[in-house]
Order: sequence, then C-alpha cells, then structure tokens
Amino acid sequence: MSVSKVPDVNRQMCPSRLVLEHVTSRWGVLVLAALLERSYRFSELRREVGGVSEKMLAQTLQTLERDGFVHRDAKPVIPPRVDYTLTELGKEAAEQVWGLARWTERRVDAVHAARESYDARKQDQSG
Repeated sequence: MSVSKVPDVNRQMCPSRLVLEHVTSRWGVLVLAALLERSYRFSELRREVGGVSEKMLAQTLQTLERDGFVHRDAKPVIPPRVDYTLTELGKEAAEQVWGLARWTERRVDAVHAARESYDARKQDQSG
C-alpha cells in the first residue's frame, strides 16, 4: 500500500504512528538495541533482553521483521538454526532508539527527583 500524503505523526490516522509504536515499544527498543551489537539466535536474544517472555519476543521479532527492520535467517540444518540481524533500515531505527535509551539511563536520576518533587507537591495540596 502506497501512502501519497506527507506523513505527519501528529495526524490521528498517520501510518507513521504504527511504525513509531513498533520501534519505541519496550521490547522493540531493547531488541533493536541488542541486534545493533550483533546477530542473535532466539534463545540468546531472550537472555540478552532481560524479562521478555518467549511469546513477547516472538511477537516483537515478527513485527520488526514485517516492518523491514529485522532479517530472520532460518538455516536448513538439524537442529534448526535461526539467526536474527538488523536490516539497513533496522540499523537506522536502532541507532535512533538506542540514543534515546542511553539518554534515559543518563537522566533517570533527574526523572526520579522530578517525580519526588511532584509527589511532595501533590501530597501538600491534598493534606
């Protein structure tokens, strides 16, 4: 399907919103970031991305593959071997979201301080 209008993520029906949702989801970001380092087999990737269930990892990989970010290479060997790598489009997306992820790591203390300040103000207003 070709979209003729210029994408505008602020428009309710903009198709870029779905792409944004896929690459910025909790597991999407972490999978893209991991694959930025190297290719992974499914079980290796599951260990690398702590806390992701097998079902969620499979869904995330399938979504990212469908969007053109991830390449799934199934080798016809016994036992079956499947490797996941980033496509060129995937590398581009991964670099973008990885920058955001690293920023959150650096600024998490400031966010916690802001939350504490907000909660204290709300507590004072209600008490």
